[in-house]
Amino acid sequence: MRRTLKFVPLVLLLSVAAELAVFVVVGRSVGFGVATLLVFAASLLGLVLLRREGVRAWRGFREAARSGRPPGREVTEGLVGLLGALLLAAPGLVSAVVGVVLLVPPVRRLARVGMQRSAERRMSSMAAGDLFGPRRVRVYRGAPQEPAGPPFEPAAGSGQPVEAAEPPVVDGGGAIEGEIVEPRNR
Repeated sequence: MRRTLKFVPLVLLLSVAAELAVFVVVGRSVGFGVATLLVFAASLLGLVLLRREGVRAWRGFREAARSGRPPGREVTEGLVGLLGALLLAAPGLVSAVVGVVLLVPPVRRLARVGMQRSAERRMSSMAAGDLFGPRRVRVYRGAPQEPAGPPFEPAAGSGQPVEAAEPPVVDGGGAIEGEIVEPRNR
């Protein structure tokens, strides 16, 4: 996380430079008055959509919570919509185009899935299950793996590691590899 934070100032500087360059190019081709009106119109539309997307996200979250479903899908869907509306509300033509693209339903769905997968990687599987619901798991049998060494745990009170008891062996002791598969009914 800290590695990516050091690039934030550079990304902001590049985005401001891109916004200015695009504004100048559009201003030269259609006129600076029209380009300014485009920026104001996009910002105004973004503010209207920001309110609508916020209300929509809150209603989806409340409905999911009320019906007992995990709210993760509605939360990520709402966050993508809010991000699109926020980018549209930000002054600039490039951010407006990116915001409009994020509000298109197929792109919005892809962004939601990407955001959900990113969130699932960053949290425990138990929390991800509570937030996004149960997962179907596809299991592939592989060759049994030899353990790297005996498991150790500290002895009570001594601080010295001692060999722990072997965990119970289930189904021949082989490791089961698997992958998380998104349910098709979403």
